[in-house]
Amino acid sequence: MTYVVVENCIKCKYQDCVEVCPVDCFYEGENFLVINPDECIDCGVCEPECPAEAILPDTEPNLEKWIELNTKYAELWPNITRKGDALADAKDWDGKPGKLAMLSEKPGEGN
Repeated sequence: MTYVVVENCIKCKYQDCVEVCPVDCFYEGENFLVINPDECIDCGVCEPECPAEAILPDTEPNLEKWIELNTKYAELWPNITRKGDALADAKDWDGKPGKLAMLSEKPGEGN
């Protein structure tokens, strides 16, 4: 089992999860974070830290597309090891459905 970042992180990117990860397996895009499934040790400490409830265990149903996206972008985006600022309008986007089309493929700045 591993953990997966899902749709509600898009345009929120709170980053509370990054601060508690003991193995630094988060990678940063312009408006989304991903978990590298090969680095995740399945400890689960990130899941309750996410204010957007956008981290789920990969055992949840219908996560195939999110597992694929996390795997893909973990290879392309910079690793992030410290909590940064959430996006300025994160609260406006938290909980809104249909955000997949807004996922930016651009990498974040990393830290």
